[in-house]
Amino acid sequence: MRLLVVVPSLGAVYGGPSKSVIELAQALGESGIDVDLVSTNANGKDVIDEPIKTWIQRDNYRVQVFPCKIIGDYKLSVSITQWLLKNVRNYDLVQTNAIFSVPNLPAYLACRWNNIPYVVIPRGMLEPWALSYKAGKKKIYYNLFEKPALQKASALQMLASTEAQQIQPLNLKSPLVISPNGVHRKDFETLPTSQKFYDQFPEIKGKKLILFLGRIDPKKGIDLLADALGRIRPKFPGTHLVIAGPDNIGFLPTAKKYFADNHCLDSVTFTGILTGEIKYSALAAADCYIAPSYSEGFSMSVLEGMAAGLPCIITTGCNFPEAAQANAAHVVEIDANAIADALVTYLTNPDAAAAMGKQARQFIFQNYTWDQIAKNLHEVYQKILDKQSIAQYAT
Repeated sequence: MRLLVVVPSLGAVYGGPSKSVIELAQALGESGIDVDLVSTNANGKDVIDEPIKTWIQRDNYRVQVFPCKIIGDYKLSVSITQWLLKNVRNYDLVQTNAIFSVPNLPAYLACRWNNIPYVVIPRGMLEPWALSYKAGKKKIYYNLFEKPALQKASALQMLASTEAQQIQPLNLKSPLVISPNGVHRKDFETLPTSQKFYDQFPEIKGKKLILFLGRIDPKKGIDLLADALGRIRPKFPGTHLVIAGPDNIGFLPTAKKYFADNHCLDSVTFTGILTGEIKYSALAAADCYIAPSYSEGFSMSVLEGMAAGLPCIITTGCNFPEAAQANAAHVVEIDANAIADALVTYLTNPDAAAAMGKQARQFIFQNYTWDQIAKNLHEVYQKILDKQSIAQYAT
C-alpha cells in the first residue's frame, strides 16, 4: 500500500498536531505501509530547516516540504499545489490532516479526479469550540470547500470517541473511524534526571511544580488556570507553574496578564517551547501535569504527562473520558473552581496522586502506543482499499 500524508505544516511551533502527524507516519511505515509525507515549510514566523522540493528519507517514511507564503491564518503554496495535482495519482490512499487548510484543497481535488480514496483527520478542528472561534470566515470556508470534501471522504478519522460524538450535528455522511494519538513506549521507559531542566531554570528548584505543555493559545484555557492558581496560592505558596510552549499568535502578554490579575504571576515560569531531552527532563522534574483546555482533538502532551507517570488534571475539553474511567487521570469540568479543587486534592494527598500517576503510566502503555495504533489503522486502511465496510470502526 502506498500512502500519501498531507499536512499544512510540520514546524515544532505548531505543537502536538505536527508531532503526532510525524509519529503516526513513522508508525504506519513500521507497520509495512509505504508512506510519503508532504507539507509546507511553515514554522510560525520562520521556516523549518529542511531542503525544499526534494525527498528526505526518515525512519520508515519519506518527507518533502514546499515553500509557502503565510497570509493571515492561511499557508499558500503554489509548488505543493502543483505537486499534488500531478502526483496524487501515484498513491493508493491519501490521508489529509487538519481542516481550514489550503494545501489540502488540491489533494481533495486530485483524489476526485483520479478516483483515489482519501481519509480526513480533522484533529479537533470540527469541535464546537473550534468552529466558534473566528466563526465568520470559518463558516464561509467550511460551506464552500470543506463540507463537500468531507462528504466524499472514504472515512473521517477521529482522535477520540467524544470528538466523534460532537461532530454529529454537522450531519456528515462519511463513515467515522476512531483512532487516537499515541506515544513511543521507549521514550518514557527511562526518563532522564531533572537536572538538565533545573540547570536552565535554577530559580524554581525545590518548588512543587505543576507542568503545562502546550501552545500559548486561547483554546488552552490559560485564563482558567490563572484563576485556579490564584485561588490555591495562599494555601500552597511553594507551588510553581511551568508553562512550556510556543507563542505563535502573540498571546503571551494576554496570558501573563491573566496571572497578574490573579496576583500569581511570580509563581509562573514561561519557558518557551521545550523539545527533546530537556522536555523529558521537565517531565521528570514535575510533580503534576495539567491541561485546562476548552477544546482539543486528542492531546499529545496529556499522553506524555501520563506516560511519564505524572498525576494529571485535564478538562472534559481534552476528549479523554477513558482516562477517568480507568482512574488514570482527574478529569474535571471546564471551570476554574473545578481545576482549583483538583489541584488542592493532589497537593494535599501526595500518596494518592503518586498512585494515580503510576496507574496513568500503565494505562497509556497498555492502550496508547503508536505500534498498537498503527497496526489497527493499517487494517482499516486496507478495508478501505478492499471496499469493505468500516462504519463506526474504533481502533
